[in-house]
Amino acid sequence: MTVDPARGVEVVLPRRAGDHEALAAVRELRTWIERRVEEQERARAAIAARGDTVPYLDEVLRLVPRPGRERVHRRGDELLVPAVDAQPALERWYRRAARAEIAPRLDRATALAGTSYSKLTIRAQRTRWASCSRSGAMSFNWRLLLAPEAVLEYVVWHEVCHLEVMDHSPRFWALLAERCPDYREHGRWLRLHAQTLVLQSATPA
Repeated sequence: MTVDPARGVEVVLPRRAGDHEALAAVRELRTWIERRVEEQERARAAIAARGDTVPYLDEVLRLVPRPGRERVHRRGDELLVPAVDAQPALERWYRRAARAEIAPRLDRATALAGTSYSKLTIRAQRTRWASCSRSGAMSFNWRLLLAPEAVLEYVVWHEVCHLEVMDHSPRFWALLAERCPDYREHGRWLRLHAQTLVLQSATPA
């Protein structure tokens, strides 16, 4: 089941299921659906309140449209962006910035942990903030740059701990607590604000 204020509630059932089963599912999950709609409406309001600004770690950058511009360029606390349909160029800029921000943090964390990773990829995963494969390949979501810097640091440490413990066993959480003592606080922030970490409109999680 997915919920979106604009499109309504979508229920996916097995082919042979009847409409009455969909209605029963909606009735059973009514409280959850209402809570999801409220969360998404709050996220939309928070994004709209930014106006002509975007978050960048602990900074707020003002968007300045420039006719004829195709690429985004940072100038102090301003981002010079295309005057028409700036979002694709803005996302490309964030992707480049994500690699520049995450790589040194990842290098520093693995050096402190005495581990190493095989490669770093920047992606736009819909349901994941980061991942670590058994081969040591790291993948991070560029949208983490829309979160506070401490949250990004937490996600980096989360994945670095996976280089030693691949699961989420008590051993993993003990290791993460040792290296990132405030991990619960940052993880909670990420869960609460996940839907606001977009450039324009909130998307269902």
